[in-house]
Amino acid sequence: MVELSLPSVQRRLSGPTLSLAMTGLLLAASMLSLTSGAAGLGPDDLLAALWGEGLSPRDKVVLFDIRLPRLALGMTVGAALAVSGVLLQGLFRNPLADPGIVGVSAGAGLGAVLAIVLGGLLPAALTTAFGPALVPLAAGLGGWGTTILLYRIATSGRRTDVALMLLAGIALAALAGAGTGVLTYLADDRQLRDLTFWSMGSLAGATWTSLAAALPLVALALLVAPRLAPGLNALALGEAQAAHMGTDVQVLKRLTILSAAAATGAAVAVSGGIGFIGIVVPHLLRQVQGPDHRQLVPNAALLGAALLVLADLVSRSIVAPAELPIGILTALIGAPVFLWMLLQRAGHRG
Repeated sequence: MVELSLPSVQRRLSGPTLSLAMTGLLLAASMLSLTSGAAGLGPDDLLAALWGEGLSPRDKVVLFDIRLPRLALGMTVGAALAVSGVLLQGLFRNPLADPGIVGVSAGAGLGAVLAIVLGGLLPAALTTAFGPALVPLAAGLGGWGTTILLYRIATSGRRTDVALMLLAGIALAALAGAGTGVLTYLADDRQLRDLTFWSMGSLAGATWTSLAAALPLVALALLVAPRLAPGLNALALGEAQAAHMGTDVQVLKRLTILSAAAATGAAVAVSGGIGFIGIVVPHLLRQVQGPDHRQLVPNAALLGAALLVLADLVSRSIVAPAELPIGILTALIGAPVFLWMLLQRAGHRG
């Protein structure tokens, strides 16, 4: 596998040690997320709720209907994107792979845009039945449809060509982007506003319903991912060597792409476009613990969840009482970090 590394920090922490550190970071981020905001619900109120002491009706609404579902959704989306990045980088043996490179994110985006722009053409009974879930449902179907098409293109007989899958993913992402552009051109002012906010990513609309929509697919992907780790370690040596080591390479490819697509599609459906989590988190972890996927997968889930919760906290605090779209914030932070890592690597080689 092609691997970027920073010699100053490479592999200084073991997987269990890093897992403990990531768990602590996630707990601290969760506490900050639950106790920060304009409502004035502080750590004392949170502890009182944990001990079963009464909260005012207003505080109950703030804690249980606004902050808790937002925290849970942020953890779910962050873990989904980070683990998807680990899986796809392992599958393609390329550190530049991320959930967007195979077209899943673009396909989900096209599905959401279709629902926003053309949703009014659907029968009233259908739009009433789905209500606010129409856009996430369409996004999820768009992501899955792209994945199925991608897999069919790249598979001939019983063999899936990973290189062809990568190139086809880029092409499908371009096609989905073109379709999104056409629909954006046809949208009215209200639809354009909805499209803009959805494309920039946000957890502002988090509810227990949206969490319930995303969690089953993400949880399934997170349960499957650790079982794929030994195979991805073997695949780093090449497909032939992995097969000699007893890995069913075709099954590994299928499960990896489906798991990554399930997690990414569900995450994009409920949060919109949030970038760089899936590419930066695996890179950071490889620098401090090495390329072993058995450790990368659980630690990526923890770090991805913690980073997105912290990013959400900053996004709703930095321009309060307004809210900065979280996708903008992750791009502003993630892009420079990724460039710094590339420059560090280039300087080390020089």
